[in-house]
Amino acid sequence: MIKFLDFLLPKIKIVFYLGTLVFLLLTLSIFADSLKPRVQVIRIDSSINPVTEEFILQSIDTASKAEMESLIIELDTPGGLDSSMRNIVKGIFNSSIPVIVYVSPSGARAASAGVMITMAAHIAAMAPGTNIGAAHPVNLGGGMDEEMKKKVENDAIAYAQGIAQKRGRNEEWAAQAVKESVSVTAEKALELHIIDVVASNLSELLSQVHGRKVTLESGVKELNTKDAEIVRVEMGLRHRILNTLTNPNIAYILMILGFYGLIFELSNPGAVLPGILGGICLILGLYSLQTLPINYAGLLLFLFGILLLVLEVKVASYGALTIGGIVSMILGSIMLFESPEPYLRASWSVILPAVGTTAALILFALGVAIKARLSKPATGKEGMIGEIGTVYSKLDDREFKVFVHGEYWNAESDQILEVGEKVEVIQVKGLKLKVRRAKRKEM
Repeated sequence: MIKFLDFLLPKIKIVFYLGTLVFLLLTLSIFADSLKPRVQVIRIDSSINPVTEEFILQSIDTASKAEMESLIIELDTPGGLDSSMRNIVKGIFNSSIPVIVYVSPSGARAASAGVMITMAAHIAAMAPGTNIGAAHPVNLGGGMDEEMKKKVENDAIAYAQGIAQKRGRNEEWAAQAVKESVSVTAEKALELHIIDVVASNLSELLSQVHGRKVTLESGVKELNTKDAEIVRVEMGLRHRILNTLTNPNIAYILMILGFYGLIFELSNPGAVLPGILGGICLILGLYSLQTLPINYAGLLLFLFGILLLVLEVKVASYGALTIGGIVSMILGSIMLFESPEPYLRASWSVILPAVGTTAALILFALGVAIKARLSKPATGKEGMIGEIGTVYSKLDDREFKVFVHGEYWNAESDQILEVGEKVEVIQVKGLKLKVRRAKRKEM
């Protein structure tokens, strides 16, 4: 027994030492991973609007709380709302971690509001085959005279130059991007000192910015991004849905569907479901409109057009209201979104089918109403005239009991009729019918 223990104890010690070594290696590996720098990456590939604004600002806050090395915004945008852009720029300026804006992938652009966001970043980067520029402010509210347009332009120029100056970038080009809508490639942007880096992919970007020093509100920070762990954060379901609603085509369709539902509910009280769905669509449509440059004259024309089409069913205008409604809806749809940018306007491929479908539905309802008005009454005394029945029994030579319209009636006739003969109702006298022999249909 003692010999067996002498043999076993050395083996147990070896297993213990090996286990301890493995445990220490695993602990060191986990500790090393925890020390590995991490960067958070988000993607913006739509217009700049209140939804993208909220997502970017939340991402900056989340990355800061998670003590990320930096936040990278992969950007591809045609531009967007000035108010949202300014809030994003303020968020980047006040960020406690470095924010890198990376215009990618190849074929992407940073236009209009995207120019300001890119220049505001602590490090601005672009992928080959991308472009940046065309930051001239557009008329989002309508009705600005030349003097006001000049003021807006000068304000945008000063704003762009202020951003460029803060980040040590090309102020002259920033002014040209606003005033002359100039646009340049990634390589030219690097040459003009508009951006800091041209990188083909994310890994190359992280390698190039490693060791660069950026100035935060808290002081100077040296980036440690080489071999950093990439943590991608996608838009949540809520942001994706709301971002989809900011599409002007979606907003337009929701408004149309909302009015369809409410009109159907009002014309058929108690249906409930159309009213609920119409109300939901209308509320979502109104939310969409608040994120877009709306011309209120266009909105009123659009609503007036729908009102005229609805009145066509109630008022005999012989088509005048229908024509006026269609014209008003088309004009209102054209004027509804006040922007020269196509991504901020409803498409003709949406406007024409929507107006055409609305007009067709109203005309169909009008046709049904006219047909019902001209058709023979189906109820009451008038509804009995012309009905065909059968003589059920004879009371005397001129008095009979007839079966008409699923009921037995007392009837009289100027003709002598026999049981089983077909008769036609020609008059209703109180509770008695006046009938005559039904004419035989020619074969």
